[in-house]
Amino acid sequence: VPTQTADGAPALTGTPVSVEVTGDFGTEPVVAITPGDPVAELEVTDVIVGTGDEVPAGATVTADYVGYGAATGVMFDASWLRGEPATFPLANVILGWQEGLVGMQVGGRRLLVIPAELGYGNNPPPGSGIEPGETLIFVVDLVSFE
Repeated sequence: VPTQTADGAPALTGTPVSVEVTGDFGTEPVVAITPGDPVAELEVTDVIVGTGDEVPAGATVTADYVGYGAATGVMFDASWLRGEPATFPLANVILGWQEGLVGMQVGGRRLLVIPAELGYGNNPPPGSGIEPGETLIFVVDLVSFE
């Protein structure tokens, strides 16, 4: 019987997700994922610390990125595949990006491990390859922001 938290949700007692990222800024990262249980909180790790200005909340960012499902280890999206960085207002993206990219410096590479509640929850975009309730893993290279 799985243990439960005070609010009745199952406690996370299994294997944590493990992610290793290698490669240089501006090149597609090599991402090795050991699938694990869903995470409860946003995990933010600077793989490469940038030297530019820090992103404020509500900025419009230009970034190269790759996204994986933590349960499957399968890539579901990557700007690298399109051959150019994507530009978007943080206000229009999932909460994990809105919170996880604030304070990131231009020229940096950041790993985001995003709980489902800050991603797509139980309603991922149809055909996205993202499982309902899945933890999301993104590696983001910040090119610039406005």
